[in-house]
Amino acid sequence: MDITRFLQWLQDAASGSGAPMKRRIIRFQSRSDCRRFIEEWAKHASAQPTLQGIRPMRLIHAVCCELPEDEPPARLAGLCTIEPDVRIALHGSARKSDEFEKGIPWGVRQIKAPSIWHVTTGHRIKVGVIDTGIDFSHPDLRHSVSRGINLLVRSMLPHDDNGHGTHIAGTIAAANRLQGMIGVAPRSLIHPVKAFDHNGTAFVSDIILGIEWCVRHRMDVINMSFGMKKRSKALLTAVMNAYNAGVIIVASSGNDGKNKSIDYPARFPQTVSVGATNKLRRIAPFSNRGSLIDIYAPGDKIVSAWLRGNYNEMSGTSMATSHVSGAIALLLAHRPGLSPAEIKAILKKSTQPLRGSKAPRRTGELDIARMMQAAAQT
Repeated sequence: MDITRFLQWLQDAASGSGAPMKRRIIRFQSRSDCRRFIEEWAKHASAQPTLQGIRPMRLIHAVCCELPEDEPPARLAGLCTIEPDVRIALHGSARKSDEFEKGIPWGVRQIKAPSIWHVTTGHRIKVGVIDTGIDFSHPDLRHSVSRGINLLVRSMLPHDDNGHGTHIAGTIAAANRLQGMIGVAPRSLIHPVKAFDHNGTAFVSDIILGIEWCVRHRMDVINMSFGMKKRSKALLTAVMNAYNAGVIIVASSGNDGKNKSIDYPARFPQTVSVGATNKLRRIAPFSNRGSLIDIYAPGDKIVSAWLRGNYNEMSGTSMATSHVSGAIALLLAHRPGLSPAEIKAILKKSTQPLRGSKAPRRTGELDIARMMQAAAQT
């Protein structure tokens, strides 16, 4: 591949035609082509403003940049693939909560996390939460937060300006039993990866960069409480590479109430796809469901940490996903070295049956006591 000519084409495309620009992900077919391109780009980017918007994504041998909608030159066919860098949305809706019951939230109790805290509390298991950031000052999270990254403004800490990420982190790892709440794995460590803006939306490229950061910094678990309807090959490649690196990804299935369809990335087989239940151990009406769901967990009217040290109630498969991520942290602290495939198998064979005449029989709700028993037999 003629890297110099390719770089020149990108520069001309970014500065030339006056046509509407859209964010694109360019994936190189060859790893060496990608490496050579990034090396060449690094030499010229500081002196060429039009090249400064290019962002390398080494995990998938790709770059992200703005390009006109015109088709790329024919000479690039077979050397790279270009796909839209689309927006992706969070899977949770908030409702102000005036009541907060201190201690152990109902969801944490329902999945039986307290029954095994004498065995494991998730000590030092690293959970990357790709979301809106975190409220670093929240008293329930003060001992649960470790290093993260702000992919929107690299020079800033991943502060939460939405609330969703803090809520997820609270369910996973809050540790303030006397004055506040306690999460599923209170001694696990949250590494906040801010990819979503204050409106709760992110570009696929930022999600991929978040996964890349998690792989590079050796996260044990990645929580992905968001989804999109269309399949992205670039996102699939990132998920597969994380899976092959031994990182387990937990993803929310979506809140459309659909029976045979779930959102991506939960639809990728390399993730653990999560649906939501309510206090009655029934599938929540909003939750996607069906054979593509690996496991269900509490996701209806979940109260957890919020901005400025507060608490808020949220419903969604997002909330269910955070319960599963916490459970996996408990498991890995007790049984380090389990592969993503082994973890998924343990989760699926240890569920509690759901209630309701139309409840699926092949999968059920997360049960941490059963999970630990199944792990002991693995």
